[in-house]
Amino acid sequence: VMTFADKGYQGAPGSVRTPFKRRRFRPKLSRRQKAVNRAHAKIRARGERAIATLKTWKILVKLRCCPRRATAIVQAILVLHRVEADRYAG
Repeated sequence: VMTFADKGYQGAPGSVRTPFKRRRFRPKLSRRQKAVNRAHAKIRARGERAIATLKTWKILVKLRCCPRRATAIVQAILVLHRVEADRYAG
């Protein structure tokens, strides 16, 4: 499973993807690196919003089942939430 993490996880093993980090005394990031960071931020933003939604509804606190089933339930809830949000937005 590919995981998109923030800059604090640089060097993490496995399939953890982190944005490019500018270090002190090094040249600025290239345009390509900045574009990759923007795309990375867009992907992470969706996940952050989804977790924030679940936290405000307190769904994860009340959920008592196996992780596999919890994943399916959470995915279904977020799809329904997205459909409802799109209905009111458009």
